[in-house]
Amino acid sequence: MEATTRIVGERGLSGLTTRIVAEAVGVTHGLVRHYFGSRDELVREAFRHTVHKSTERSVLHAGTGTLEEFGAGLGSVVAADPAEQAFQYEMLLTALRRPDLLPEVQEIYSDFFTVVGREMRAAGLDDPDGALARLVFAALDGLVIQQLLYDRPRETETAIIRLRQLLKALRAQQQLDARVSEDAGGR
Repeated sequence: MEATTRIVGERGLSGLTTRIVAEAVGVTHGLVRHYFGSRDELVREAFRHTVHKSTERSVLHAGTGTLEEFGAGLGSVVAADPAEQAFQYEMLLTALRRPDLLPEVQEIYSDFFTVVGREMRAAGLDDPDGALARLVFAALDGLVIQQLLYDRPRETETAIIRLRQLLKALRAQQQLDARVSEDAGGR
């Protein structure tokens, strides 16, 4: 999985064959074909694996119920393995051109919305329709793309600090609105 991710992240899908993966990990081509069947299935499994790793990282899943650490370290994660991030974007773009992949990639990618939504709710943010989670994830996603382009992890971290500030301000406004609504309803 890791070799597939790295190769696609560096060369694109057109630069991937099961033979190249076999050479990269030091096994026979037949062994890769035996376990995955086809290049497409190898790529699908690598994508599932990569998204699962990404959604389990503490960058997205702090689990603390606060916004203090949300997104912290994203710049370092991207800097440590840019090919993994590039692989995910390669899969997204490929799915736009291959209708057979689109539903699966959409389903797998939606895991990111779920994880971010869970964190938003744990931090006390109201998000009944999931739009906030999608917006926050879009911001994080955009920051990853920008870092891949410019290689400036510090700027990524600074932007995430600003995102946290915005989320804290939104939470405070939501709490104020709820108190005002309660007071108005109690009269």
